[in-house]
Amino acid sequence: MKHWQFSPLAVLALAACSSPPPLQTFAPLDYSYLPPLVLKVANLSVVNNYVPTPSQATLIGEDPASPITTLQNMLNRRIVASGAPGTATIAIQTASIDQVNGNLTGTMTVDVSVASPDGRSTGYAEATVSASQTAPDSDASQNDTQAALYGLTKKLMDDMNVQLQYQLQHNLSSWISWSGTPGTAPLAAGGAGAPGAIQATPLTPLTPTAPGTAPAPQTPAPANPVNTNPAVPNYLPGAGPAALGQAAPQ
Repeated sequence: MKHWQFSPLAVLALAACSSPPPLQTFAPLDYSYLPPLVLKVANLSVVNNYVPTPSQATLIGEDPASPITTLQNMLNRRIVASGAPGTATIAIQTASIDQVNGNLTGTMTVDVSVASPDGRSTGYAEATVSASQTAPDSDASQNDTQAALYGLTKKLMDDMNVQLQYQLQHNLSSWISWSGTPGTAPLAAGGAGAPGAIQATPLTPLTPTAPGTAPAPQTPAPANPVNTNPAVPNYLPGAGPAALGQAAPQ
């Protein structure tokens, strides 16, 4: 009977071949660079009404960027209150990821409800997005599975930021503070301009002139004024009494 002997180096090589690759790291999904959506309310709350099924909860737990947590963080930071009287409630109705027939499918739904203090004026908007992609094989590595879930969540969040802004502008335009908040980027009321912008900096009104009257021309001061009146020492064109060392008239 033969007895096989392995050198320590061979054993280490076999162990290295059988060990799984190191886990990949994923950057947090952060949308703080986008301008805020400012609502004319004093009290604003974000609530989560979504309860995942057991299979959905398993996938959400494997996702490096949980869709529920990522969506809630974005809403808390991006939708802000202006301080005007009123209340707003932003509710997460769905933030699901599921596997159906070999595909990963995801859906996000957010409701926004606003009301004046007396309840006479109210408003409502809903933003819904969905996306799907082929699910990893059953024997896929943990890195591949996490990368697929992370990519789907990022797609959902990118679409939600666009859809949420559109629905607020379309359905709650009168509740949006178009002047923005100090220190934020200018936003375009019509949705034009840089991606993610919703408000525009107000123009400074010009001083009106009489109809048919051209603005009075401005006469520039001489760059190097010269004394043109020898009878008055130190005289300079356009200079007042102070320039001649005299007291100004009272």
